[in-house]
Amino acid sequence: MFELHGKVAAVSGAGRGIGKAIALALARAGADLVVFSRTEEQFRRTAEEIGRLGRRALGLRVDVSRSQDVESMIQATMETFGRLDILVNNAGLSPVYTRMERVSEEDYELIMSVNVKGAFLCSQRAIPVMKEQGGGCIINVASVAGLKGLYKCSAYTASKGALVQLTRTMALELAPFNIRVNALCPGFVRTELTEGLLSSEKGRQRVLSLIPMGRTGEPEEIAPAAVFLASDEASYITGAVLCVDGGWSAW
Repeated sequence: MFELHGKVAAVSGAGRGIGKAIALALARAGADLVVFSRTEEQFRRTAEEIGRLGRRALGLRVDVSRSQDVESMIQATMETFGRLDILVNNAGLSPVYTRMERVSEEDYELIMSVNVKGAFLCSQRAIPVMKEQGGGCIINVASVAGLKGLYKCSAYTASKGALVQLTRTMALELAPFNIRVNALCPGFVRTELTEGLLSSEKGRQRVLSLIPMGRTGEPEEIAPAAVFLASDEASYITGAVLCVDGGWSAW
């Protein structure tokens, strides 16, 4: 069940946190991987771990907001594996925790360029490959923050909300080509990106008050949902928004 043998998956932001957990979970399910991020040391470690699982891994340094980098990633994927079945748009920047009027234009543009433009560019370049081979699967890692308001996170919530809507539109456009597109929306997950908010007792209690299960998630609890969405068991699922959030979105 949920087997991905013979599939090739590309995961952005795969050097740490949720992206790394997803890449390793896809490898355990049988997929070969292209793992890419802006930090070489991190994606190399992920690639090495995938190799120890008995799967092939190609590690690449890619800035997803640069079309030239994305084009090179697709080219390297095809040269190495000859196909691309699964794309996971996970690369993202964390919130700037401040009131909207204090968010700089530079910070806003940086968050949008990675969280939205990056997913757009990676998908745009992957679509022709998937069309040519008769189908594929794209998973956009958004956030529950893209579905609900989040205090002092205006740019971040705007970017994740845009990613949810991009997912829905992509699903409509690509369904005739057997390309499924879904959004995966984690809640508060303990990663390097969230440590700042969770490090103070006040911040931690504020976060926990939003989660019916009373605890934050771990990256390894998000990854199985991505494996499911990438698998044939999800063959009739497209345009969906899957929340993995301990109940936060139920409020």
